[in-house]
Amino acid sequence: MDGLRLIVGLGNPGPEHARTRHNAGFRFIDALADDAGGRFGLESKLFGETTKVEFAGRSLWLLKPATFMNLSGKSIAAALRYWKIEPEEMLVAHDELDLPPGVARLKFDGGHGGQNGLRDTMQLLKHGKFHRLRIGIGHPGHKDRVTPWVLGRPSVADDALIGRAIDDALAALPLAVQGNFMDAMTKLHTKQGAGS
Repeated sequence: MDGLRLIVGLGNPGPEHARTRHNAGFRFIDALADDAGGRFGLESKLFGETTKVEFAGRSLWLLKPATFMNLSGKSIAAALRYWKIEPEEMLVAHDELDLPPGVARLKFDGGHGGQNGLRDTMQLLKHGKFHRLRIGIGHPGHKDRVTPWVLGRPSVADDALIGRAIDDALAALPLAVQGNFMDAMTKLHTKQGAGS
């Protein structure tokens, strides 16, 4: 399988959302852009901010939808069409309720797990055949508390754990970008499984 050509970070635009749990995907893609020397600029026809970077020997498009989370698919579908990229060549980074802070996991395909950005994307693409980076934010314990939880800011300790998971994911990312997804998973999941 070929490597990645597009990496998308999911989140909500605006300073009031900047450090919320729901913006873990934005946080990841901002860290990646910083590492690779990319600067985001608004691309109105793609309904988001984009930059192109060289990373792990590949040219990569990075995208931050500016549509708000629930309409992320509008921006993602437009970018895939515009850049002529197949969904299988895309990685979508998003917050994940079902993983604790400090844990990130790579996966391909599957359901949306209630994540509204994934839900919208999958409705527009008519499938889920793309790579995901699931960044753990933990669960508040009851479904009625999920909305304020994801839109709230994590504790200082959880914030540090989320940051560490993002660092771990960035360390495994070159393998994924080059198409070595199993190796990338092994590197990311083993490191985190060891309680490091």
